[in-house]
Amino acid sequence: MPFVNWLKRNLVVLAGLLTLGYLLLPNVVVTVFSFNKPKGRFNYEWQQFSLDAWKDPCGVSGLCGSLSLSLQIAFWATLGATLLGTLIAFALVRYRFRARGAVNSLIFLPMAMPEVVMAASLLTLFLNMGAQLGFWTILIAHIMFCLSFVVTAVKARVMSMDPKLEEAARDLYAGPFQTFVRVTLPIAAPGIAAGALLAFALSFDDFIITNFNAGSTVTFPMFVWGSAQRGTPVQINVIGTTMFVVAVLFVLVSMVAGNRRNRQKA
Repeated sequence: MPFVNWLKRNLVVLAGLLTLGYLLLPNVVVTVFSFNKPKGRFNYEWQQFSLDAWKDPCGVSGLCGSLSLSLQIAFWATLGATLLGTLIAFALVRYRFRARGAVNSLIFLPMAMPEVVMAASLLTLFLNMGAQLGFWTILIAHIMFCLSFVVTAVKARVMSMDPKLEEAARDLYAGPFQTFVRVTLPIAAPGIAAGALLAFALSFDDFIITNFNAGSTVTFPMFVWGSAQRGTPVQINVIGTTMFVVAVLFVLVSMVAGNRRNRQKA
């Protein structure tokens, strides 16, 4: 009976830990196989422990070039989508204009629409315009589908803001620019940061839309897909493990910084 009572008290925690373990299992497999030394072309069976791939992560031709290209596209797509998405979110929350409801509905279409449909539509648009498929068409496509996610994140944050804070700043003779920079922007910053991080992850990870509109340009997801057809190099696991560790460290640093700010305010 004591065990049953303990299980009832901690059932939610155990379910959460099991779910988290299930979600992290692929990352564990990727990390383990980054230290493998396969005998054949495919890195699907454990053979021998080795640090060769970690010593030379760019040892596979084209891997680091495609990784660099994906990082560049993700950076510029995040910047563009965050700037436009933040402005759109503020406009939808703070202003009343014709077709506001229609714009609100259209914002969700890229999130609800299957990627293959959007990819084919964008390809048709670029071909009809006579655009050369490559870096710029990928960037335009990524900004387009990341925009909705940024707007949604920022809009939720702006809607939760207390307008009395901005009114108080104006009562203290702060101008519109000062009010925005010192009051509005810091309060909206968490939503903007969340939208930017989501946009970066979606842009870097995208394959379907990129594959339709890339032409001869090869991004990292396309390189991984192509490598899987003829043999998966261990260096792909090294890059994946590195990115996972960097993401976890970023989250931990953000949590520590947030807790420190909260203690200082208290």
